[in-house]
Amino acid sequence: MALRTLGPKAAAALDEELMSSGAFSIDQLMELAGLAVSQAMYALSPPSKTPNILVACGPGNNGGDGLVAARHLFHFGYKPTIYFPKQTKNELYGRLRTQLEQLKVPFTDDFVGEAKRTDWIIDAIFGFSFSGEVREPFPAVIKALAESKVPVLAVDAPSSWNIDSGPPDDGPGKGYNPDALISLTAPKPLVKWFKGRHFVGGRFVGKEIANKYEFDVPPYKGSDQIVEVGSHGEKL
Repeated sequence: MALRTLGPKAAAALDEELMSSGAFSIDQLMELAGLAVSQAMYALSPPSKTPNILVACGPGNNGGDGLVAARHLFHFGYKPTIYFPKQTKNELYGRLRTQLEQLKVPFTDDFVGEAKRTDWIIDAIFGFSFSGEVREPFPAVIKALAESKVPVLAVDAPSSWNIDSGPPDDGPGKGYNPDALISLTAPKPLVKWFKGRHFVGGRFVGKEIANKYEFDVPPYKGSDQIVEVGSHGEKL
């Protein structure tokens, strides 16, 4: 049986509730999400096999999850490189960047060139709130993801996909179906079109709030922050 999915409106309402009555800060939620992403990457391929990771970060919360994941990956023994072209003045993102700079994690402006030299790419560009057109400088980046021979792990959603209706019929994301996906908190409806390895992460929501928003908490084991499920969210 497949895990129930969480649509974009419900996901936004859940985040709002977690940061109000749930008493979580955005920093906490980003830290938990980024940790889950880094654990999914380790489950896919440890640093002894594929040390070089290119993390593509967008300007929103999905990009923040990517920045946090890169820090954890560094401490796991990987060599991350960050592509973060649209940086905001938000203090949180400034702190996340500073933490990476203090670790001497490099930033690059050349995504396409760096993608040819890396072992894995983490797509943390757009999350569940994405809609509309892909704006510069990301069309070329997403086109490169679609054409890449390097494996890709997408964070919560393959960038350019519609959360409800899946991959685009045209544009830079046409034909893009990453090798792996980590759904944060719960799978989104787009998993119907996903074909790769699929993880759910974000082990902090209780059953009461899961029942309220009508999604399932997967069976996490031990101290794991992630659980692998079927490509369409089926329990393995």
